[in-house]
Amino acid sequence: MKKFIITSVLAIFAVAGSQFAQAQQAAYNFGDHKSSTFATKAWGALAQKDLNAVLAYTNKCIEMYGETAKKMQSELTAVPTGDDAKIFSYWALNDVSTCLFIQGEAYRQAGKKEEAKAAFQSVVNNYSFGQCYDVGKKLFWKPVDAAKDKLSMMEKGLDLDFGDMSSSSIVQKAWAASAKKDLESVKAYVAKNMDLYGQRAKEMQATLKEFPWESTEKIHSYWALNDVGTSLFILGQTYRAAGMKAEAISTFNQLTKDYGFSQCWDPQGWFWKPAEAAQQQIVELEAQK
Repeated sequence: MKKFIITSVLAIFAVAGSQFAQAQQAAYNFGDHKSSTFATKAWGALAQKDLNAVLAYTNKCIEMYGETAKKMQSELTAVPTGDDAKIFSYWALNDVSTCLFIQGEAYRQAGKKEEAKAAFQSVVNNYSFGQCYDVGKKLFWKPVDAAKDKLSMMEKGLDLDFGDMSSSSIVQKAWAASAKKDLESVKAYVAKNMDLYGQRAKEMQATLKEFPWESTEKIHSYWALNDVGTSLFILGQTYRAAGMKAEAISTFNQLTKDYGFSQCWDPQGWFWKPAEAAQQQIVELEAQK
């Protein structure tokens, strides 16, 4: 009789567990169950600050594709390079590393620091060769680098958010930090923009002999150049506000030398030129006793 009761209870728990799993799946639409779909849905949930949804999508991706991702990682000795098709061929590694980064960021934003550190560290330890494709910018970035940044900042007690990692988002955050005279945060944001997009900005600069002017769309097409140049102007201006004359002049000189054709969109409806503004700042600083 006891054996029958125990067996019956276990059966009830099994049914309940199955029903819970089905209910959870019904609550979140996993779509076609592709790893890329999970990552896309997780980004959307992160934007909505919906931790439970982020966990549902990222954990499902890790559950289904984690072992495949680890196998792909084991076959590599460095981050894959070459054409996009080659990089995309490591789809599971790319999407699992991205999902773990999203999971870590969701935990961080929710104030769950230990869980965030564990997720970020998993990217570093297990999926360090994964890459994430930015559709808008048409380039790859490395979740492992972003995870290391998050871990470093958490250790230093900094609470920085790079948003969607786009150059424009980082610029906006640098402007906000500069307005607060938060030099350390500005330095971190500008360093991140330089790290992610500095080389692309230099490549764009090298193609120009004058400022692009044909249309708003044409000017915006030089997004990396514009945002990196603007970032350096923000940093130079913040150094100046902090009374750090030498650092400000050095930063402004770097802007005019390497990113001289950058332009910045003013929400009031026009573009201005960071290099020209930087040159004026240099004149004013050098005139100071």
